[in-house]
Amino acid sequence: MKVKIDENLPESLVSLFAEFGHEAMTVSMEELSGYEDGDLFEIAKSEKRLFITLDLDFSDIRVFPPNTHYGIIVIRSKSNGRNTVIKMIRSLLQKTDIESLRGFLTIISDDNIRIRKH
Repeated sequence: MKVKIDENLPESLVSLFAEFGHEAMTVSMEELSGYEDGDLFEIAKSEKRLFITLDLDFSDIRVFPPNTHYGIIVIRSKSNGRNTVIKMIRSLLQKTDIESLRGFLTIISDDNIRIRKH
């Protein structure tokens, strides 16, 4: 699956996704830093990429309705430190076929994974 990683996440996630057979690019690598949420959403959608972010604005299904995109993963943790985020994503990739998240909003928290399909 193709993945776009928001600028608020570590670039090392690119290699983590690659370990699991996914093609990932960061917003920074593509020189999209500073773009508005709606613009990033449209770019990720046009590239058929799942979008992963710490930005809770992307969890608003009124603005980013499920099944209108290739998937959004929002990380919600008490600690958004680099190591915590990497650990959470590694755990997700080990437990879940992220292809199954296509079109859905997925919220990853410290102790839970919620998938919003509608």
